[in-house]
Amino acid sequence: MNKRTGQSIHKDARPEAVDWEAAYADLLPRVYNFFRYRVGDGPVAEDLTAATFEKAWRSRKRFRNDRGAFSTWLFTIARNVAIDHFRCHSQEVPLEELSGMPDPCSVEEVVQRGNDAGRLRSLIARLPAREQELIALKYGAGLTNRAIARLTGLSESNVGTILYRVVCRLRSEWEEVADE
Repeated sequence: MNKRTGQSIHKDARPEAVDWEAAYADLLPRVYNFFRYRVGDGPVAEDLTAATFEKAWRSRKRFRNDRGAFSTWLFTIARNVAIDHFRCHSQEVPLEELSGMPDPCSVEEVVQRGNDAGRLRSLIARLPAREQELIALKYGAGLTNRAIARLTGLSESNVGTILYRVVCRLRSEWEEVADE
């Protein structure tokens, strides 16, 4: 559903039925955030996002509305783009330092956030690749457990269970590091 117009991004199984402008506007931030969680902020995430939309455009005739939502199809392409990227570079850097707009917080708060982001990044880097990907899909792309399940082939309850356990483990490891 397009947030701006309230209309469906796609109406039937024909590729020309996809409103590409609306789909791009709606899904670009989510696809980019998925790549930010997987490869870090910056040009690589931008390039992979662009590659995803380019591949989707080139493959637009293969999209079938009767097989799933457009966003699911697009994130399947994004996952494949990420896999190809990691194969070529054979070194995964999950969750690089996120840079953003200037922060009105104090210098101490900015330094603490940077330390926290680095600490979280190192904890996430220790996770198995599948769990890193689930974290990126959930918190980077903002997908629901149901959408993640469709993308990964896992059951929705399995996705929820894995994410719950990963978050609990990260919290526990976070507290262990804080206690040291």
